[in-house]
Amino acid sequence: MIALGTLPVAVRNARISGPTRQYVPFDDVCDIVIRGGKIADFSPVGALRHDGPVWDAEGSWVMPGLWDHHIHSTPTALSALRTDVYGATSAREAAHRLSAVAPGADGRRVGVRMRDALWSDAPSLAMLDEAAGAVPTYLINMDLHSVWMNTAAFTREGIPASPTGIVQEDIAFEVGRRLGDLDVELLDAAVSEVADRAAARGIVGLIDYDFGWNLVPWARRAADGFDAVRVQFGVYPHDLVRAIAEGVATGDVVDERGLITVGALKAISDGSLGTRTAACSHPYPDRSSGMLAIDPDELVDLMTTATGAGFACAIHAIGDVANSHALDAFAATGAWGSIEHAQLVSRVDLPRFARAGVAASVQPTHAVDDRDLADREWAHQPGAAYPLRSLHDAGANLLFGSDSPVAPLDPWLAIANAVERTDDEREAWLGHERLDVATALAASIAGSQHEPLMEIGAAADLVFCGDDPYAATGTQLRHMAVNATLLGGRFTHLG
Repeated sequence: MIALGTLPVAVRNARISGPTRQYVPFDDVCDIVIRGGKIADFSPVGALRHDGPVWDAEGSWVMPGLWDHHIHSTPTALSALRTDVYGATSAREAAHRLSAVAPGADGRRVGVRMRDALWSDAPSLAMLDEAAGAVPTYLINMDLHSVWMNTAAFTREGIPASPTGIVQEDIAFEVGRRLGDLDVELLDAAVSEVADRAAARGIVGLIDYDFGWNLVPWARRAADGFDAVRVQFGVYPHDLVRAIAEGVATGDVVDERGLITVGALKAISDGSLGTRTAACSHPYPDRSSGMLAIDPDELVDLMTTATGAGFACAIHAIGDVANSHALDAFAATGAWGSIEHAQLVSRVDLPRFARAGVAASVQPTHAVDDRDLADREWAHQPGAAYPLRSLHDAGANLLFGSDSPVAPLDPWLAIANAVERTDDEREAWLGHERLDVATALAASIAGSQHEPLMEIGAAADLVFCGDDPYAATGTQLRHMAVNATLLGGRFTHLG
């Protein structure tokens, strides 16, 4: 009987999807032989005798397992426990929705997916006080870069209140971290559920940029049996000295199974579009130009220290000014790694990604979610907005993620949005930036968009799909049936 956790010695009746097909001399279905958690061979159906469990894929299409290259695990895990105000069209409506919710066990109300940039009125401290009263109340922006709080929340956090009730950037991140500082068992169970849902969508790996010292929770989860996906976790600048002192660096394995590894230094160099703090070369309509969270010289010093200590660098840069400075820092330091988001890029900077060997870790669903906001706030910016095709054509290595909970943790949604650049009845937004399916799929596989092959000797991290992903339409991609996911030859999902 095949069940979750089974390590089959072979998968029968599988169809090969993607570039691997050219190296496998079978036109239709074949068997995949698995030994020690790795792909050992491809053979004609039934040609080899197998001593152990064999799973019949029944014609499912197989390709390398998918990765989400950018999530925040704690906010993602807790989002289901919080009040979603995404559909609110005004601050007053959002405040009313949140005030109608009973406080949690910790005495606080927490809402998520605020989009104040698109509201018909402006949030204020007085408005939220009137709606929420004496209950500490928090509403987290969809982009995580700001939080709307009432007076009771400011008092609880020991932060001076502002007339708008809004805190941004570093203060918002700290408030978010505190809101996630809950019972360990509750949080770990919620993170485990997130990983199980990810595996059900064909995900075999996540890169977690949770705010905090991630070594402790991930080592704890691994010791408690977490095994649904591979995880690489980021280290933030305030913990870099600690990481160096403890002798860890990028690529170090944390657990006995080899599933949890230390990832890159994650540094946030500017703000976001939704909070109107992304550092841009031309002013926003409100005449601000965003902000740099790290001085360019400080960024060079930070990346020099990280690189010397064996850390890759993952630099959050959304505005064109921030992207230029991040690319300058990579060039000056010889650091390796990625720029996270790259949502507005100067056209002269597009080829610099490839020249510096810096990956563009991007989130295609943001291009769909932010199209109206970008059209308004970046209407006069000369840079390329959400330049997926432009980056690819310039030779950049694209890596797809969700930035969950900012967008759903579903790689098929990201792939479809990269291909279509729309998720409603409207025409594709900036349609010249659409990607072909093969490129979008490749960007959703670990590490590189180039020739994502299922090679003999590679880990059997595989996803089995109901349709051929490489021949799928946008609608088929969005609703792709995942029949099974293998992680190191072990079933983490069976549909």
